[in-house]
Amino acid sequence: MQAPVHVIQTNTKRESGRKAQLGNIMAGKAVADIVRTTLGPRAMLKMLLDANGSIVLTNDGNAILREIDVSHPAAKSIIDLSRTQDQEVGDGTTSVIVLAGEMLGVAENFLERNLHPTVIIRGYMKALKDAETILSEELSQAVNVEDDVQLMQIVTSCIGTKFTQRFGDLISRLAIEAVRCVMTRLPNGTPEIDVKKYAKVEKIPGLDIEDSKVLDGVMFEKDVVVPARMRRKIENPRILLMDCPLEYKKGENQTNVELSREEDFAALLKAEEDWIKGVCDRIASFKPDLVVTEKGLSDLAAHYLTKSGISAIRRLRKTDNNRIARASGATIVNRPDEIREEDIGTGAGLFEVSKIGDEFYTFITGCKDPKACSIILRGPSKDVLNEVERNLHDALGVARNVMIDPRLVPGGGAVEMAISRRLALRANAGAVEGAEVGPYKAVGQALEVIPRTLAQNCGANVIRTLTKLRAEHAEGNTNVGIDGCSGKVVDMRELGVWDPYAVRLQTINTAVECACLLLRIDDILSGLKKRDKLGGGPAQSPQVDDGSKVDSEYALNE
Repeated sequence: MQAPVHVIQTNTKRESGRKAQLGNIMAGKAVADIVRTTLGPRAMLKMLLDANGSIVLTNDGNAILREIDVSHPAAKSIIDLSRTQDQEVGDGTTSVIVLAGEMLGVAENFLERNLHPTVIIRGYMKALKDAETILSEELSQAVNVEDDVQLMQIVTSCIGTKFTQRFGDLISRLAIEAVRCVMTRLPNGTPEIDVKKYAKVEKIPGLDIEDSKVLDGVMFEKDVVVPARMRRKIENPRILLMDCPLEYKKGENQTNVELSREEDFAALLKAEEDWIKGVCDRIASFKPDLVVTEKGLSDLAAHYLTKSGISAIRRLRKTDNNRIARASGATIVNRPDEIREEDIGTGAGLFEVSKIGDEFYTFITGCKDPKACSIILRGPSKDVLNEVERNLHDALGVARNVMIDPRLVPGGGAVEMAISRRLALRANAGAVEGAEVGPYKAVGQALEVIPRTLAQNCGANVIRTLTKLRAEHAEGNTNVGIDGCSGKVVDMRELGVWDPYAVRLQTINTAVECACLLLRIDDILSGLKKRDKLGGGPAQSPQVDDGSKVDSEYALNE
């Protein structure tokens, strides 16, 4: 009898075939169960304690899963979905996880019936293609983005599930103002909205949440270099932005200078002072009122600038400098020799340094055509402000999506139920043949998890509510969904609950594609390159440090 051959090391853990697939499905369902109760306006909150002892209170799917440490590789993959959703469209982070978990759950029956994963995936992808067509052609409707009332209603309905719904339309108003401020048009006429770069959120504890506002300019936490002698308030300032140091260049490494006479040392110091004076004189010749640099600014340079009546701010972040440039119309200069008159920003109406609490904040406001802004959030505590910021991030995402793609679909689970019904009708009409019919219909069944979860979370009778909803859709009422507050089946147009088309499309796309990816896995190998730290393992070749892996785990022990 032939002895067994060990190809893989004995300390390698391997799961293959059905066991790996069912393990992935269980992991997906487990992650979905974590955030299932945080869907809808009657969502529960999760309290998360991190290693430092700080507390996070939130019902934002991405914020919850970001804090959770999981070991299963499939669970990590599903958690990445919420981050992708958050970066792409800003909303729907909970829906995508719940939907992905359900898509994997319905595939379990087919695997037990020995249906090949490739067949299941083919059925899923056909259903996804048809769902996209149904969503685009039959369920979406255009919206006028210039109508503030309608836009406010859309954003308010999308963040109605959040903590800030109790403050009325405050967050929606801030989000729409900020998005309108940073919107620019590309040469081909399409809108470009970079909220991440040009709409900065500043959280300042104190006052009420109602005191939050969007500035017609920017603010940052800095004071002038010499507070006692430099002006802290300038109307219609001329602003010069630089990203070079206004101090004498220091040597890259240790610099040795040999001096034979005492006068040489004085000449060396004078050369440095003359260089700094020359730079300051060149800056002063353009008559700016404010100089902002990202690098250092020496005491001597500050002295010369003060004598010229110029206020200066140093060591500002690159992102803040870019926002000042957009707001004031200035151009960031790389070298003092290259300053030109057109680089000076004259678009700002007021420069002012104010003290809020114990910190000094610089405000550059009253800009004529600001394409960047700061959103100031005020509130009683840091925890409240963090949650408000998360809600504002979602609101900004929704407002941005509607501006870029002004199409809406009804909310409250109406879209999912409508797609589910149409997929079932297409399958029965023979649009799909063979073994793929089952998985094709299963996608429609899985989509019903959204209205079902909404009904569960608000305490309604799930079976009766879903039966009534199905009956309404069978009669052709595609706008009927579940009111997440009362659990009743109502027309979403009358209730005013709308979702951006981009959010729903991204949610269904991401969930189905992730389910297909995980169903394709039939082997999980772990511990492939585990090294025996105690030296009891097999003999290893000596490590040689060639300098290429200095920062890796293979670096030599000291």
